[in-house]
Amino acid sequence: MGRFEEERKELVEALRQRGIIDQRVLAAMAKVERHLFVDEPFVSRAYEDCALPICCSQTISQPYTVAFMTQCLNVNEGEKILEVGTGSGYQAAILVELGARVFSIERIGELLEKARKLLDRLGYRVASKVGDGTVGWSEFAPYDGVIVTAGAPSIPDPLLKQLSESGRLVIPIGDLEIQRLHVITRSGDRFDTKEIYGFKFVPLIGKKGWKTD
Repeated sequence: MGRFEEERKELVEALRQRGIIDQRVLAAMAKVERHLFVDEPFVSRAYEDCALPICCSQTISQPYTVAFMTQCLNVNEGEKILEVGTGSGYQAAILVELGARVFSIERIGELLEKARKLLDRLGYRVASKVGDGTVGWSEFAPYDGVIVTAGAPSIPDPLLKQLSESGRLVIPIGDLEIQRLHVITRSGDRFDTKEIYGFKFVPLIGKKGWKTD
C-alpha cells in the first residue's frame, strides 16, 4: 500500500504540472485508489498516466483525461451529475469524492455489475443502471452536469434537454479515431460551447451515438 500511496502522489503532481489547477479535483485524484479499479495484470501500471484495458473490451481512461474532464465539469458540492459510461467506476468515485450525487448508466451489464460491487465495497454511493446512455436518464433529470466517457459522432439531444439551467455537458465528439472535447453550458434555450482538441475514447454506442452492427 505504501508504494501505491507514493505513486499516487507522484501522479497527482504530474497532473498539476500538466495544468490541472482545481485543488478539489487534485485532492479527489489523490484519494481514490486507481489500482483497485484496474484488472489484476495491470495493477503495477495503475498510476501511469495512460488508459488501461478493463473487461468487455473497454478501458479505464487516462488519469489526465479524467482530471481534465472533471475540472471542465466544475462540480459543486451536492450537485446532481449524470455519468454516461460507468466503465470501471473510477470516474464515478472521483465525482462522489467531490460531493456530487452521481447517476451512472452503462450499456454492458457485466461491466456495471463489477463496478457496482467495487463502488459499494469502497462506500461510494452511486445510482446506476444498465441502459442506453445516449438517451440519458430522464427520471432523475434535470442534471447540474453530464459527463460522457465515450466518444460520440454528434451531441445527443436528450442529454442537452436533461441539463438544468447553467448545467454543463462534457462530451468527446468526433470520429472513431480522435475526438474534440466539447464543454457545453446551458443558458435557457441557448447552449454555449467550448471545444478542446486531441482526445481518444472508446465509441459511444446507442440510439443517439454509434450504431452496433
